[in-house]
Amino acid sequence: MPTHRTQPLRYSAFTSPSGGGNPAGVLLDASALDDTAMLRVAAELGYSESAFVTSHDGRSFGIRYFTPEAEIDFCGHATVATAVALAEREGAGDFVFRTRAGDIPVSVAVSSGELVATLTSVVPRTTELEDRDRLLELLRWSSDDLDPDLPDGLAFAGVWHPILWAATRERLADLDYDFAGLRALMRERGWATVSLLHRESETLVHARNPFAGSGVVEDPATGAAAAAVGGFLREHGLLPPDARFTIRQGDDMERPSVLEVDAGGDAGIRVTGAAHEIGSPASAVPPAG
Repeated sequence: MPTHRTQPLRYSAFTSPSGGGNPAGVLLDASALDDTAMLRVAAELGYSESAFVTSHDGRSFGIRYFTPEAEIDFCGHATVATAVALAEREGAGDFVFRTRAGDIPVSVAVSSGELVATLTSVVPRTTELEDRDRLLELLRWSSDDLDPDLPDGLAFAGVWHPILWAATRERLADLDYDFAGLRALMRERGWATVSLLHRESETLVHARNPFAGSGVVEDPATGAAAAAVGGFLREHGLLPPDARFTIRQGDDMERPSVLEVDAGGDAGIRVTGAAHEIGSPASAVPPAG
């Protein structure tokens, strides 16, 4: 790859018409970096995740993801950011990202004058949430705060996420949890984020995603979790007739983000969003804490 691709880029993914989105670092040529160097770059960028392209063969790319503290198997918003960054340089179309979670096809197209990427997750899985009571205690929620018509559980579409449905939008808006306790539980269980959700309708879900296990209070847009939620709703027969719905995330952080989910079929979940380059580090989200 050209040498100018060895400099980190900064993109915001799953942006809404009013801005927002989730910032990610993108390094389009990390082939010369070892694990320690990639982790150092991710820590210096300070975003919840950064993506590092480690190899390529045509439009197929090896990619790794790092938080400021550790490597993770998959990250949706950094995938969308990287795909848009590549499309700006190589043209829209289809890519394949080879991740530790599996191969992730990504298609980039122009929509309403901006580049929009659709990733297809690995095949999702669900299982029971055995730590529900412990999780509720750390969130400072009670069982009465949960929607009685929707099931909780664990969902996977590259990484694992607990799924909890708030009975009201107001309960979701009031996020004040035990950071140290949740961080310990997430690390113990290997959870990527916690998906706290409110279903306004069959086609509109509001989301908040604590990311304490990696040292971040909250993620403003979480593509991996969106795919996991799509798989979870499909498994429980709760999708709208066309299997498509919208997730609104980041509104409570003043980082409005939009994730379009298509959970049709029986394979991977498709998650779509726009991404834009950030002008400078000063325009990024300040560290949560």
